[in-house]
Amino acid sequence: MKKQKPYGTWPSPISAESVGQRNRLEEVQWDSSSDTLVWLEGRSDRSMLVARSGQDAPRDLLDNLIPRGGVGYGGGEFTLHHGTLIFAEKSGRLVRHSLEYAEPTAITPAFGGVASPALSPDGQWVAYVFSDGIEDCLALVRSDGLEWPVKLARGADFYMQPAWHPSGRMLAWVEWNHPNMPWDTTRIQLAHLDGSIPQITQAHTISLMDHTATQPAFSPDGRWLAFIESGEEWDNLILYDLHQHQRRLLFEGREAHIGLPAWKQGQRHLGWSPDSRMLYFIQNSRGFASLHSIQLDGTLQTIPTAPYTWLSQLAVSPGGLLAMIASAPSIPPRIIVWNGHTFEIAARSGSESISPEFFPAPQLLHWPTPDGSEAYGLYYPPTHPDFSGDGLPPAILNIHGGPTSQAVVSFSAEAAYFTTRGYAYVEVNYRGSTGYGHAYRNALHQRWGDADVLDAISCVEALGKASLADPSRCVIKGGSAGGYTVLNALARYPGVFKTGVCLYGVSNLFTLDMDTHKFEQHYTHSLVGPLPEAAGRYHAWSPAFHAEKIRDPLIIFQGSEDRVVPPAQSEEIVAALNRTRVPHEYVVFEGEGHGFRKSENIARYLHQTERFLMQHVLFSP
Repeated sequence: MKKQKPYGTWPSPISAESVGQRNRLEEVQWDSSSDTLVWLEGRSDRSMLVARSGQDAPRDLLDNLIPRGGVGYGGGEFTLHHGTLIFAEKSGRLVRHSLEYAEPTAITPAFGGVASPALSPDGQWVAYVFSDGIEDCLALVRSDGLEWPVKLARGADFYMQPAWHPSGRMLAWVEWNHPNMPWDTTRIQLAHLDGSIPQITQAHTISLMDHTATQPAFSPDGRWLAFIESGEEWDNLILYDLHQHQRRLLFEGREAHIGLPAWKQGQRHLGWSPDSRMLYFIQNSRGFASLHSIQLDGTLQTIPTAPYTWLSQLAVSPGGLLAMIASAPSIPPRIIVWNGHTFEIAARSGSESISPEFFPAPQLLHWPTPDGSEAYGLYYPPTHPDFSGDGLPPAILNIHGGPTSQAVVSFSAEAAYFTTRGYAYVEVNYRGSTGYGHAYRNALHQRWGDADVLDAISCVEALGKASLADPSRCVIKGGSAGGYTVLNALARYPGVFKTGVCLYGVSNLFTLDMDTHKFEQHYTHSLVGPLPEAAGRYHAWSPAFHAEKIRDPLIIFQGSEDRVVPPAQSEEIVAALNRTRVPHEYVVFEGEGHGFRKSENIARYLHQTERFLMQHVLFSP
């Protein structure tokens, strides 16, 4: 028999410190000529490249250098070829390192940001993405670093995912221009190269106009170029015949996307088999991932991946092994390898000492919105093998960032931290989220600050009607764009939520439009509207101008070095709360940027949030 204890006060085996100490598995790749697997781990505020050859124990590859992609939100940190590792270093340099015993060598100067290095088939050249924050380009440098880098392609506002043809005489990449984001409109360029220092002799676009195309991948035999292209509602898999110069639809997506929006460099959900007869790809349907193979005649097969529900960063070895990052609500992230029959665990993100019975199984949610639409989410119930509560539990509604992002069915240490203490935890995939078709994602266009808020507000009523949570004890929590929704909901609908938790949230759309980094410089044009025509919406949907209407307690967390949402965005709200004397706390983490990395800061954030909820939700009249 379970013991009765008030919701929110259950003793949990998941500590704030254990959540903060868990490693982040961010990327995995194979060497091109061996069974050596290399992956990127985030350890607190450091990153580490780790290698494992065969059944040998994993080993760290670096001592003092820190691999970190420096373009946009990062990603695309490294590449491997014939035992040579090229990686983007925190200082802005590209660094060459052997998988054997050798000292790392910088091959580019420490200037600007670099990402997505790609080694030529002969190993002599590295193509990569370079940005100085104003101008982006594709650059080229000798892999030994004996010559200065040169610009290979320029003129577009953004570049991503350079890929070499096996002959070394062709290169494909993704590019796009303002005001588009990489999930609005991109194009794939195919270029021919010539010269002792390879230069582009001709280039043309092979993807459809006004579509999104990503992840170009040449077949090992050099006959085909595969890529992902947006369809009317879902994503398609396209083959381009390099001999006939024709494209054909290999796979038409239905009820699922292939991968996620390209918030970072280096995302990979597609890979060729070594014999060029088959492609592997990962699909995303409403937050569940599935793995498939497809032959060139269109024969499709689904590869069973249970018990894993989320997969990312697919990599295919020269011998046909598949590696990827995998997790499930009760399984912390792992690097797994599929040998055609079974999965092997190559690496874990941390301790797995807590029984799966402590982790909640999500339920799919959908509910009507006040303006006649429908919203989606994931409901995680309070979960503990030894305790239960009386009545309906308090609920934390988590609003993901982006807003073009998605809460997926994967492991969430933060969700489990609260559900094991007796809270319900709801991931709100409001209109604008990916995973539910292009029309649903585009439903936020010129309605950011309106539709997302309506979806969060109506979720509270839906939880009450379904007897899933106490609607009088709901908390709204979110970071970045999610924090923006938190602030708007509290300002325009006081009393709906018992309290709010805001992490580096947007408060002023005008200053965001003027001050944010290049990647999102025109993002508000599609989400809110262009200025000055949409100035009225910018004012109406900027929490900073309406913060005096906030009446519910609020705790705000901010990184001191955040360049995406600078501290001034939070400080405007805090100044208003000081004037109106609304109960609040403001916590600044020194040295943190847009998102918290340091283990001690993650633990402190959870501790302070839990104490704040005890005071203003659990024990408040």
